[in-house]
Amino acid sequence: MRRSRRRPRAARPVLTAVTVLTAGALVFGASACGGRATTHHKPGTSHEQAEGDHGRLLTAEDGSGNRLREVDAEGAPAVTVTVRRDSEDGWNVHLSVRNFRFTPDSVGGAALLGRGHARLFLDGRPLARVYGSWYHLPASLVRGAGGGTGLTARLHADDHTAWAVNGAPVQATASLAAPAAKPTAATEPAPGATGSGEPRSGKPRPGTVLEITVSRGEVSPAPGRTEVEKGGTVQLRVRSDRADSLHVHGYDKEARLPAGRTVTLTFTADRSGLFEVETHESELLLTQLVVR
Repeated sequence: MRRSRRRPRAARPVLTAVTVLTAGALVFGASACGGRATTHHKPGTSHEQAEGDHGRLLTAEDGSGNRLREVDAEGAPAVTVTVRRDSEDGWNVHLSVRNFRFTPDSVGGAALLGRGHARLFLDGRPLARVYGSWYHLPASLVRGAGGGTGLTARLHADDHTAWAVNGAPVQATASLAAPAAKPTAATEPAPGATGSGEPRSGKPRPGTVLEITVSRGEVSPAPGRTEVEKGGTVQLRVRSDRADSLHVHGYDKEARLPAGRTVTLTFTADRSGLFEVETHESELLLTQLVVR
């Protein structure tokens, strides 16, 4: 007598259950994300962040074909731009940002608040994209763009919309021409002025005293050039709202800057040339010393 072989009956229900669970998971996943594909969902980010639902997308554009994405003024991204001539070619451009960080690995993704890149414009004409605080601008690029002096840095989100506050793009402008300092009203310190009102530009007396304050990433007075007589002493009095360090390039003079305290650094200007005074951690230009 031949025994009939019975096929296992457990396999089919299990397969069916797996299929149902898989389909259910797909349906649930689609409903959890709103049924829309996301462009940018990294570990640690929510579905709302992945969809880039930040700010209010305006119909207005920034002048270069990118729509404005408006956010509240409080906590909004901000930028300042400083331009310095390079000793070999062109200019070195420094972007100081607040409530913002550069995210080159996410370009083309969703708009996440306080993230993105910057774009440079020369007299309103698109020039370059910037993915960090420093950018070298070659003279050939300026010539190729038709020339100009007004360099504007504008902050953009990863989806290429321009961050905006009160209907205006978040941007700052500096001049490539480096014009001479202009007199200002007595109530406003001129760029390079000390706290006592003595101008920092021009030909000061031996024993130059410079008082500089750094607050929320802004330098006051605005960075300028200070002429110093060779052999004279320079006294830097710097106060920063955050812990940092002070560095005088060329003289290799350094000092720690504890938060909220005024630090005095004194040295003899016994070398001729152009020397920059900067902060190390925040990479802010405080002033340039022209020793003659």
